[in-house]
Amino acid sequence: MSLVTITGATGLLGGNLATALREAGHTVRCTRRATSKAGHLAHLDLEWVEADLGAPEMLRRAFDGADAVFHCVGAFSLSPRDAPMLRRVNVEGTEAVADAARQASVGRLVHVSSTAAVGLSVDGETPCDEAAPYNFADYGLDDAYSRSKRDAEARVRAAIEAGLDAVIVNPGNMYGPLDVGPSSGQMILDVVRGDLPALTPGRNCFADARAVARGMIAAWEKGRTGERYILGGQNRSYAEMARAIADIAGVRPPRLTLPHPVARLVGAAADLAARLTGRPMPVSRNAVAWGYCRRFIFSSDKAVAELGYDPASPDEGVRAALAWFRENGRL
Repeated sequence: MSLVTITGATGLLGGNLATALREAGHTVRCTRRATSKAGHLAHLDLEWVEADLGAPEMLRRAFDGADAVFHCVGAFSLSPRDAPMLRRVNVEGTEAVADAARQASVGRLVHVSSTAAVGLSVDGETPCDEAAPYNFADYGLDDAYSRSKRDAEARVRAAIEAGLDAVIVNPGNMYGPLDVGPSSGQMILDVVRGDLPALTPGRNCFADARAVARGMIAAWEKGRTGERYILGGQNRSYAEMARAIADIAGVRPPRLTLPHPVARLVGAAADLAARLTGRPMPVSRNAVAWGYCRRFIFSSDKAVAELGYDPASPDEGVRAALAWFRENGRL
């Protein structure tokens, strides 16, 4: 069995990846900051080392001797005020990880990107594959988060040119257990608690985080150097996903659908309020744009063919997330 290092193991994907790797018999070393909380992973036999994305020598030591490094650390925000933070974590942090992995001579780096770094369906019907050009600006969706994930991939490719063995994975929007944040699981909590204000017709590629974790391991073992692999599940609208969550949880689904012009006004007002108060708002113009975009659809066919990836239904991830939230007093 192998020694692998995970950055971001305390997050949704990182935690499920650590679980899958331990179940496969691998020794798993995880980086964390001094302030990180990892109690939800106490049941796993993990080695923890302190390392920060801004400390290259700490990263190099954390990667020393590793057969693979899985870089799961990533920041997400659709608020314009978070653009500097997104660049620092997603772009500069990824560059630091890639450099440290190359200096430590790790066997392979598996970099977690996002479908947001790929492209948008031109006709709104044909899912994008890995070769789709980044065209978010064409549809008014060229936000700081998407740019940061695209630019992070460019840093990995530069490291590959310098001799690093690396592959890139592009997960969809994931649900699953161990979502301590919560991250995407917030939608589950909102639906179950009746806090989701309205349905939106925009689409996304929804996935089971445990399936994505298995796909990442397959990318390490079978992926081709320099390639990217979309690890998705099913393309659905947010409204369809909210109704599926409600059905699984046994609650009434949201009924209100907010007209797009009204939603745009709400997003603009929230951005103004954020600038004036310096406080984060629950919505933004970027979030509204995503909520109504029907072009954000993707195909995992390449990962299925080359990695043996199984794009499990996101419903299974929702069921596991619900069980975990309930067991841990979140519902």
